[in-house]
Amino acid sequence: MDRSSGELAQIAVADGRTIAPFRADGIAQGAPTFIWSAGLKSAVHVRPRSGARSSWYRAALARKAGRIVGGGTSFEVAFEPADPALAGAIDGAFRGKYAASSNLAPMISERCRKCRILPGAA
Repeated sequence: MDRSSGELAQIAVADGRTIAPFRADGIAQGAPTFIWSAGLKSAVHVRPRSGARSSWYRAALARKAGRIVGGGTSFEVAFEPADPALAGAIDGAFRGKYAASSNLAPMISERCRKCRILPGAA
């Protein structure tokens, strides 16, 4: 497993991660926000509970890069919109990881099917 695949695997399985898109200067990070993430087909998908109006989501897509922190690790990542054709499969990955959570329903709702992250800054 190369470094990128290893980073993605760590992000996908971990809980308690925060995400912080970079600010306009490309260096400073915005405010960290706790996220839900799930891995699917060598990509990690993160979902904004507030949907497209989420401030971290809007910043992530505008800046296209940021940082994920948690579990003693920190990774620079790139952001891009999730492929709508994978929405059902991504929902399945979230169901598998968070089946016991009472917060699962909003995270697999249409408004939350938004973003994926890639290893390395854009």
